[in-house]
Parts: sequence; C-alpha cells; structure tokens
Amino acid sequence: MSTSTSRRGSGPALPRGDGRAAARQSTLREHNLAVVLQRIVAAHAAGSPLSRAAIAGEVGLARATVSDLVDRLIQARLVTELEPLTASRAGRPAVPLVPAARSVVGLGLSVGIDHLSALVLDLTGLTVSERVVEVDLRGCDPERTFARLADLAAETVRAVTLEGMHVAGACVALPGLVSRESAMLRYAPNLDWRDIAVDEALAGHPGLATLRVAAANDADLSARTEVEERRRRDGRPAESQNFLFAYGAVGIGSAVVLGGRVFEGMHGWSGEIGHVVVDPEGRPCHCGARGCLEPYAGRDAMVAAAGLPPTTTTTGLADAAAVPGPAADAVAEAARALGQAAATVVNVVDVDEVVLGGAYATLHDRLAPGVLAELERRAVIARWAEVRVSRALGGPSSPARGAALTVLDDVIADPSAWLGAAT
Repeated sequence: MSTSTSRRGSGPALPRGDGRAAARQSTLREHNLAVVLQRIVAAHAAGSPLSRAAIAGEVGLARATVSDLVDRLIQARLVTELEPLTASRAGRPAVPLVPAARSVVGLGLSVGIDHLSALVLDLTGLTVSERVVEVDLRGCDPERTFARLADLAAETVRAVTLEGMHVAGACVALPGLVSRESAMLRYAPNLDWRDIAVDEALAGHPGLATLRVAAANDADLSARTEVEERRRRDGRPAESQNFLFAYGAVGIGSAVVLGGRVFEGMHGWSGEIGHVVVDPEGRPCHCGARGCLEPYAGRDAMVAAAGLPPTTTTTGLADAAAVPGPAADAVAEAARALGQAAATVVNVVDVDEVVLGGAYATLHDRLAPGVLAELERRAVIARWAEVRVSRALGGPSSPARGAALTVLDDVIADPSAWLGAAT
C-alpha cells in the first residue's frame, strides 16, 4: 500500500538493551508479542476467539511464555479476556481472548472532491466515531482545506480521548499520487494540487501536535478495506484474495491486490488506471494528455455525456441510466472504456476478478455487463478461466476506513511500541 509515515511525533520509544545479547532477547520478545496479537485479532475476525493454551499450540511457544505475553497485551489495553468457557473436562476452563474494544484506536481521514471525513476504528473492527463534511473542493485552496481537515481531526481526537481511547496515529486518504518516502501528496489532478506536505499541513494544529501522521492514495486504502470486508463478511482469508480494484469518483483510481496485499509499485504510485489510454486522439484529460480513461468513465464525465446537471449525484445518474436514453448510452460507453482498461491490467498482472468500488459500486448494475463483455473479449485469461466483475463491499467510507486500518496494522505488527502508552 502506498502509505507514507511521517517522522514528526512518535509513539513510545522501543526498549533498548545494554548489549548485543539483550538486544536479541528484546527483539525476540517484540516479535512474539506481535505474533500473539496477530493470532488474537485474526481469530476474533473469524469468530473463533482463542485461549492462551490454544495460542501456545498454534504458534509453538510454551504456555508460560504465551501467558506472560498475553498479560503484557492486556496491561497495554490491546487485548481483553472474555468470560471463561464451561469446562468439558477436569481442569481450569479456557478463557477466550479478543482485541480490546474502544481502547487503542486508529484515525482515518479522507479528502475527496466532495467531502472531508474522519473515522475512528478500534482493534475489534468497530467504527467508534465517524464525521463527514460535505463540501465542493474543486478549485479550493489546499492550505484552507487542510486547515479544515485539521480542525475535524482534532475535534475527533479530543472526543474519543475524553472517552478513554488512545489514538495510535492518523492516515490521510488522498485522490492522487502520494510519495512513499514522506507524507507528500505529489499530484492530485482533479484538485490541481501539487507537492503538499500533508504532515506539515496538519502539524500546526495544537490538537494534533504529537499525532503520528501518514498519507496514502484513496483507491489503495479502499482496496485495503475491501480485503478486510471480504474476510469479515464472507470468511475469505486475506491470502486467498486476488483482484483488480477499480475505484470510481470524479477521477479514477485502482489497486492490484495479490494475496490480500495491495501491490505498491516502485514509488507507491501503481494503480493509476484512470490514465490508461483508451483513445490516443480522444478527449483531453486533467493530467494534460488525451484519450485517458478518466474523461470517458469518471463520474463527472458520465454526467456530462448524459446531458445531466453537474450537480447530479451518482445515485441520480444510476436512476437515469436505468432507462434507455442519453444517460444509459453514457454509462454504456464508460463501461466499454473501463472494460478495455481493466482487460489491459488483467493481462499484465493475471487476476480473474475486477471489483467495482466508489461511485462504480453504485453504478455496478449498469456498468458490470459492459465491463465483463470487454474482459471476456480482451483478457487472455478468459479463454481458460472465468473472469468476474463484482460490487465492492466497503461502502462510501472505505477510504477513511482503510486509512484507519493501516494505523491499526502498524499497532498489530509492533505492539511493543505501545506498551505503557495506552493508560
């Protein structure tokens, strides 16, 4: 995932040993803490919480070691115990372990053409707070926009902190190229923003002074949400998930998911399907080129081609396209172009499913037949395997939710960094 973590602010310092042997012991303990927490979170997501003894059996550690690690995670408010199960034989009853609710949380922020949002997610996967501000950001000054986002983020942090939660960090979902080396938005063509240090843009707010901030592309983060939703709702293991995620909005983004992970590319900028060429001499694009997918299959492009008012919502477009006429023709043209671009990606990365997210999820019933027809016509894999087009499960908050998930991913991968912090 093209997520970039800032150096400003920090979580609690990692423990340091006095010598090489101590450092190795500390590193092993940190690794084992992460392994145990990962198993507890995964088992909870699967609906089958594990006991200390069950975890010890799964990960190959001594029960006493696992018990000590679990006690540390409970003390850090990362894990909690459920009521003991009724014993089926002699001995102590098993005590199921689950991620702690409303304790350590991640803050996901989202900047879209038509909204600012803040979403807080806890380790159980529960959304504990969500705030959305509808606003038209076309032509808006980025400094003012990020000042408003900082106010929204600070209000959210203050509210959940007063309820006893510890915000582990924030991640901002952005509609453009985000540098992997720093929290830098390099280019957002539909906002006409360039080279914005996202961390610095939020740093001036006193309510965010110590918050660790990251930034990532909104389509990548929506794909991260999709992986989690498929695992949570349908029981599909992350490692078995492989698909192209097409995220429709005013612009068009995408992400390639392989084995449940978003493929980043060299600079973290992969997935710019909106600028795949579908007609070399075609319509002009905001990026400066001609014939990109976006002027044919972006939401505003479809609305304009349909002859509808610019303020028409995606739902309004879908309703209009349900009957023969200009709207139906515009969406059909978009489906053909999207299918052509998707087939190009499918031929390169070898996946057999295209997931329609964002505005495309709302338009799924109108778009899917045309996209599938192009895939079956152009994707080489279709000669030997079934290709599929499906609707995303994540919903409109998927960029912010994916952003919050990435914050919690870091906590789960390194829980030792938060021992003693969530008090």
